[in-house]
Amino acid sequence: MLSAVCVRAARGARCLERSASSIVELPKFQDFGVQNEPVLGYREGSRERAELAEELKRTAAVTEEVPIVIGDETIKDGEVRYQVMPHDHARKIAKYYYASEKTIQKAIQTSVDAQKKWDRTPLDERVRIWQTAADMMAGEHRQRLNAATMLGQSKSVVQAEIDSAAELIDFFRFNVFFLKENAKYQPISENPSVTRNSLRFRGIDGFIAAISPFNFTAIGGNLAYTPALMGNGVLWKPSDTALLSNWRIFNIMREAGLPPGVVNFVPADGPTFGRTITASPHLAGVNFTGSVPTFNWLWNEVGKNLSQYKNYPRLIGECGGKNYHFVHPTADVQSVVTSTIRSAFEYCGQKCSACSRIYVPKSLYEPIKEGLLQERAKLKIGDPTDFKIFTGAVIDDKAFARITGYIKNAANNPKNKILGGGEFDGKKGYFVQPTIIETSDPHDKLMTEEIFGPVLTMYVYEDRDVAKALGLVGSSTKFALTGAVFAKDQNFLLSALEELKTTAGNFYINDKSTGSVVGQQPFGGGRMSGTNDKAGGPNYVMRWTSPQSIKETFVPLRDIDYPYMRD
Repeated sequence: MLSAVCVRAARGARCLERSASSIVELPKFQDFGVQNEPVLGYREGSRERAELAEELKRTAAVTEEVPIVIGDETIKDGEVRYQVMPHDHARKIAKYYYASEKTIQKAIQTSVDAQKKWDRTPLDERVRIWQTAADMMAGEHRQRLNAATMLGQSKSVVQAEIDSAAELIDFFRFNVFFLKENAKYQPISENPSVTRNSLRFRGIDGFIAAISPFNFTAIGGNLAYTPALMGNGVLWKPSDTALLSNWRIFNIMREAGLPPGVVNFVPADGPTFGRTITASPHLAGVNFTGSVPTFNWLWNEVGKNLSQYKNYPRLIGECGGKNYHFVHPTADVQSVVTSTIRSAFEYCGQKCSACSRIYVPKSLYEPIKEGLLQERAKLKIGDPTDFKIFTGAVIDDKAFARITGYIKNAANNPKNKILGGGEFDGKKGYFVQPTIIETSDPHDKLMTEEIFGPVLTMYVYEDRDVAKALGLVGSSTKFALTGAVFAKDQNFLLSALEELKTTAGNFYINDKSTGSVVGQQPFGGGRMSGTNDKAGGPNYVMRWTSPQSIKETFVPLRDIDYPYMRD
């Protein structure tokens, strides 16, 4: 016989079912659905545009002080650093502090201690906090998130709205939805009056290190708070160049009711942070988005220290790509041009999924080239507070030097020809004009190395060599994040779907290689693009739990021997 107890929560009833003799309570959430957050339009005269304009003024008018936060303690000690506007790098928007090794160790202990208590917090209570935070992000904090992202990461209004509003909100709403759906599964109990089998989610004993990038505010929120949702303690190292927007998320979560110490906000020098976390026996996982060399270093250090850890640390990494558009002779030219301009040059090509190489058949070379150049010439580059711009500046001086280095090398290489763009100016802001290069060498570094900037390289192949050209996509680079194929020929599309199977974790047919949406295209790639854990999908939350199987027996065992032994 089953008994049921319902406990009232802010968002409905939580029903706990168990048999009369059972001590294990299984959460039964009030069922709820989920939808993607609408992307607002910001048209002239709209309410959201007026609110954002005011918030941009407020954010730009001050240099906000951002402390280290460990538990309920704020720390303003350590090397002082500043976040500047990439499009106007003389202007500071945040003052912050680098945590020392000792401070990071303190954060580790705080996180480990908080995790034990937090892991006992019922799942429905965690869900309530996350849903409250998502509502706050969609409402009163929306333009504060957007303004910090536009000014600190030099995003246009639409790119900020897609990222720091819609996608961030989607991560919070969809992850609790997936948690609820995953919790519905329970193991088979063939005779519940005799034995009952159950499964519960646990956090991982220790702490998770969340190391987030500059290019998506939403990724910072997802990397830090999805492990926390599943019962873990987290050390969040935000990117120096996304600090203010990430600080906004941290404070929203505190206001929504997340207890102190569950997520600790720890800006730090990268090598210092990496050495300290990998040396701790409490390291339970690393949630990372960034470069291949950094993730390789972390993985290598974890391997060296395996004997001292309490757990095998979980290593989740998304490391970028060399994303492609492959054009078949039957492709729609306008679709290719429009999709490629957006994919290659929105947010200065600083999306992990941005198209940076395009394979074009000779028969379509002229119309595609002319179309790309005509559209490229229309793009306005400048201050993101100007709602007419297409994109702003690249993120910092290091990115500026790296990207312009590729352009300079292309100008001096006889195999390469700069068709459009190629100009850059770093005096006031780190501005690099969208650049289109044609190469005669499909293995040139422009076609194989991640540039992470507004540089698109085109390789032209003979129509009769389409199969050979298709083979170059996967053989010429170690990355496999996103890719797109453009064609009207259905037989070719079927063939390409199989031939390119391992070249992209997110594959697009007659669409651009950017723009994955939470819940619609779970994101991640293989090979050296990462561990392909599909953020924005139902499996991602499960990477941050250590499930426990429980068997309860209600009828005492009396006999040692088996019936056949007594025959």
